[in-house]
Amino acid sequence: MIKVEHLSKNFKEVKAVKDISFEVKDGELFAFLGVNGAGKSTTISILTGLLSKDSGKVFIDNLDLDTKLDEIKKEIGIVFQNSVLDVSLSSYDNLKYRASLYSIRGEDFNKRLNELNSLLNFSGYMNRPFNKLSGGQKRRIDIARALLPHPRLLFLDEPTTGLDPFTRKRIYEVIENIRKKENMTVFLTTHYMEEANDASHVVILDEGQIVAEGTPLELKNQYAGDYVYLYHPDMDLLNQIGIEYEKIIDGVRFKINTTQKASEYINKYPTLFKDYEVIKGRMDDVFLNVTGKKIEEEKK
Repeated sequence: MIKVEHLSKNFKEVKAVKDISFEVKDGELFAFLGVNGAGKSTTISILTGLLSKDSGKVFIDNLDLDTKLDEIKKEIGIVFQNSVLDVSLSSYDNLKYRASLYSIRGEDFNKRLNELNSLLNFSGYMNRPFNKLSGGQKRRIDIARALLPHPRLLFLDEPTTGLDPFTRKRIYEVIENIRKKENMTVFLTTHYMEEANDASHVVILDEGQIVAEGTPLELKNQYAGDYVYLYHPDMDLLNQIGIEYEKIIDGVRFKINTTQKASEYINKYPTLFKDYEVIKGRMDDVFLNVTGKKIEEEKK
């Protein structure tokens, strides 16, 4: 669906995107990760035709961005970091107006509105002014606005920034449901690393460069490792084995390179593993080990 070759973009002395290349497969959830300022929004603005590039090539659905931008725009939907809807209008009027820009009117609009409501469940606040909605409700209307023209490719630029964890989770459940039912490709940018757990492919961007990519499992195996949690273990036996561990509430934990290593310990010392967990490293761990940065740094 997307093919990017040696893409670069500078803002005077600031090199925002530095010679990056990647591909997005048709129908997948693709995650583009990085803290604020990493180059995510610049890249997405180029891919959607909102910003010119300095060099490189971009193809969307085999269409060259340089020569087929008008055709490409008909196939994409965008949910921006900040809403572009009129705060004084009702949700219904906002969607009706936006639909008219795509020549979706009358019965066609009503039909599409009902389809989107079945996916996003926003009928309870359609007549309320947009500025009176909660953050999660606004996001649902923003997503509905982007989906009006049946896009084959949906760009989500940090769609859950500022939302509480519960609302973020619900928004992603909705997005995944839409992706499957609408048969769309979803291109997600986020600085919440764990939101990429269900992605088909992940690219991590740091200071305008791609520093790691792969499936979430591949990245966790390569950069995070696994942890074994032992609860109320036989400490004498554990110390005899010589495993380096750290104490936690009700037990200890220690890091292993692969899940296979946990199986070896369990088979060799079954009496030690009476109450335990083997937990994969987190995407936050991947990001920290790849970039040397904590997620919290983006807030500074």
